[in-house]
Amino acid sequence: MEPTTLDTARLRLRPFGPADEDELYAACQDPDIQRWTMVPSPYGREHARAFVGEIVPAGWREESEYAFAVRLAPDGPLVAAVGIHVRGPQSYEIGYWAAKEHRGRGYMTEAALAAARWAFTELGAGRLEWRAEVGNHGSRAVAEKAGFRMEGTMRAALPVKGTLRDCWVGALLPSDLGLPSALPYLPAVSGAV
Repeated sequence: MEPTTLDTARLRLRPFGPADEDELYAACQDPDIQRWTMVPSPYGREHARAFVGEIVPAGWREESEYAFAVRLAPDGPLVAAVGIHVRGPQSYEIGYWAAKEHRGRGYMTEAALAAARWAFTELGAGRLEWRAEVGNHGSRAVAEKAGFRMEGTMRAALPVKGTLRDCWVGALLPSDLGLPSALPYLPAVSGAV
């Protein structure tokens, strides 16, 4: 897929590139990002360089993951990152983090919704899943504000730095955002066994 840029009322989401290396490296020094996300810990300059120079371009080229740098307006500071990862046919997963100094302003929810709409309309996603380690209340709050429905807790379902952790899981469907689905959806009848 050709890399794309998304604009919202306050934000620009564009694929990470070499020019983002310094800000990415600085943001990922935050202990909370290292604790709650899949970024390496400790996070070195070589991790940022590989991410912007190799991992992101390969993900777009191979259509396996789509990572966006989230900036205030076209040329503003890096405020967050959001990625859409392929899980299976018409099934994708969203992941995100917000830079410490930009949390609490709604940027992450705005970016997550923009990425979700893009996944539904451009990738043909039928389901967008969100997962986070149990206890990551900040990530869960963003997911809930973006309209994800919590579906439960999965035991030992999240590999994190050499251990399996329990995780919360939620999902967003195109219809949750008033969008059509690529395939018809037949929900379970309430009370069915």
